[in-house]
Amino acid sequence: MSATILLTIISLSAIGAIAAIILYFVAQKFKVYEDPRIDQVEEILPAANCGGCGYPGCRGFAEALVKADDLSSYYCPVGGNDAMTKAAEILGKAVEAKDPLVAVVRCSGSPAHRKRTNAYDGATSCAISSSLYSGETGCEFGCLGLGDCVDVCDFDAIYMNEETGLPVVVDDKCTACGACVKACPNTIIELRKKNKKDRKIFVSCVNHDKGGIAKKACSVACIGCGKCVKVCPFDAITLENYCAFIDSEKCKLCRKCVLECPTGAIQEINFPARKAKPEEKETAKAESKETKQNDNK
Repeated sequence: MSATILLTIISLSAIGAIAAIILYFVAQKFKVYEDPRIDQVEEILPAANCGGCGYPGCRGFAEALVKADDLSSYYCPVGGNDAMTKAAEILGKAVEAKDPLVAVVRCSGSPAHRKRTNAYDGATSCAISSSLYSGETGCEFGCLGLGDCVDVCDFDAIYMNEETGLPVVVDDKCTACGACVKACPNTIIELRKKNKKDRKIFVSCVNHDKGGIAKKACSVACIGCGKCVKVCPFDAITLENYCAFIDSEKCKLCRKCVLECPTGAIQEINFPARKAKPEEKETAKAESKETKQNDNK
């Protein structure tokens, strides 16, 4: 009996040893070499795994950087230039600094400017709503106000304004990952160059209707008049499909276009108050003097 048990143990041990040897040679045969620099690059990335770089997570982006011969077309929006510089140092490659970006909401169609014509009673999702009908107002291009952009933001950088019903981007928190841009079915959110002091000028409208129709649906819609295009000294504004667009790379923030827009569709954000013109000052003085005289009577 003991001989049988001993023989069984020896047999099983032999089979295990043979299997281990076979597995070892198989593992060596199909072993995949991984560049150790991938771990080094991944370590300096922000670990946000937001996909803003165009790759599935920071690991995928690190692998792409290690394999790339040129880093000019690669960028980590969360880590920014600091992360890209460190990655380039690890890989012994050159990289150029890029202007930081920030998400911008190109719609000002609050209830004060864009009247509701019907009520949506369905799933609280912009994606679902846009596939069913054109929205609650006469403008089928504007914000649907159901907050898909808020739901996909991992950085709490966007919220819905209860008064206007429109999304608001918190510039200091925005990493330009692009998740909100992809989530918006009406493409009213875009990534634009982030200027000093978070100053920005953009056309807050994506309406493609003709002027009269657009203005009827929303009082602050771009009507495609082209006045902003004519006054821009830097060729930063183009007009297509009855709607103007300001190129943030060309725009020098001179604000001339803002004064020319007849509907107020062009927004100027975080700028100091404009200085009153001489004639405006005289008018203000005259009005103030007249008010005092009426008060004395």
